[in-house]
Amino acid sequence: MAAQSLYEKYGGFGKLNKIVMAFYDRLLDSDDLGPYFDEIDMSRLIDHQTKFIASQLGGPASFTDEQLGKAHASLSVTHSHFDELKRILQTTLSEHGFEEHDSDLVMDAVESKRAVIVQGVV
Repeated sequence: MAAQSLYEKYGGFGKLNKIVMAFYDRLLDSDDLGPYFDEIDMSRLIDHQTKFIASQLGGPASFTDEQLGKAHASLSVTHSHFDELKRILQTTLSEHGFEEHDSDLVMDAVESKRAVIVQGVV
């Protein structure tokens, strides 16, 4: 029998969507990160982010580094912003029942995208 993916373990797309909504509620409350989302279609962004997280957990969606880079190119994301985003995501995952080891795997996957998201890093 094949090992269960983290995507399956944590409830698939519907459950991940709820986690991502909670994550963005926290981001919007952040003084540093909230302004990034002032003019953004949040339902579309939440859908895209859910697909991204799903892909990092072994789910069906996937994004290329080129797509991620283009999506963030005009945002001037700094290392400090990226670190805060990771901190908020880690807290959100923990509060939604992610085991520490599984949360660490997600955080490693997110960290692997720093170079394509942070301004000035190639």
